[in-house]
Amino acid sequence: MDLTERVALVTGASRGIGRAVALRLAAEGAAVGVNYRSGQEAALDVVERIEDAGGRAVAVQGDVSDPAQAEAAVAKTIAEFGGLHVLVNNAGIAKDALIFTMEPAEWLDVMKVNFGGVFNCTKAALPHFAGQRDGVIVNMSSMMGERGWTGEANYAASKGAINAFTRCCAVELARFGIRVNAVLPGFSPTDLVAGLLDKDGGKSIKKQIPMRDFASVEDVAQAVLYLASSRSAYLTGTLLPVDGGVGGQLGLGRVSW
Repeated sequence: MDLTERVALVTGASRGIGRAVALRLAAEGAAVGVNYRSGQEAALDVVERIEDAGGRAVAVQGDVSDPAQAEAAVAKTIAEFGGLHVLVNNAGIAKDALIFTMEPAEWLDVMKVNFGGVFNCTKAALPHFAGQRDGVIVNMSSMMGERGWTGEANYAASKGAINAFTRCCAVELARFGIRVNAVLPGFSPTDLVAGLLDKDGGKSIKKQIPMRDFASVEDVAQAVLYLASSRSAYLTGTLLPVDGGVGGQLGLGRVSW
């Protein structure tokens, strides 16, 4: 899936899935803007790994929940590489809590980063994408946006918003040659789901997954690569699960049976 001469911006790319996505896109030839909010050292490590492999990358600081900083991150990537073709909206946070005890800031902060970051970066990239009549947006959602789970109401709501936004963007932007899709991981062992794994290392959750294992970050990155490449040229408005079969069954939504 050759991405030579393509430029990508990956938000939240200093760790977890974002890091894997940045490395995967770079391995296929893309120049990559590695966005981070506060993990500068980790972002620079991603850049170094890409450059050591013969690729091009730049660390791009910015809190994507802030519209001005999202716009600046897009502008810096374009200035550094002379263009932008792929935007991967990956940045996200989790603040798990039961609805009964959830504080207003706990749902608002999650919504601002998870959905707000998608909106802000998408809007920032649109003039450039529309002007060249070429652009691919891949939003990092979650199966949580399609199913319920105890303690995840704020996170699930933010991902559900991303799913709806993805469909609307796909319809609205197709006339400009812009494709918009989303990847929906099930459970992938990253910092965002660490709290769900505390009890037994995730064994009880794996029992509820038909494939009996978590998705690796590389599994998710491969799905992003497919949607970012010309191999998916006729796909837009698609919500692509990478969930080991979770979405195809009736589950209890509990950490243990």
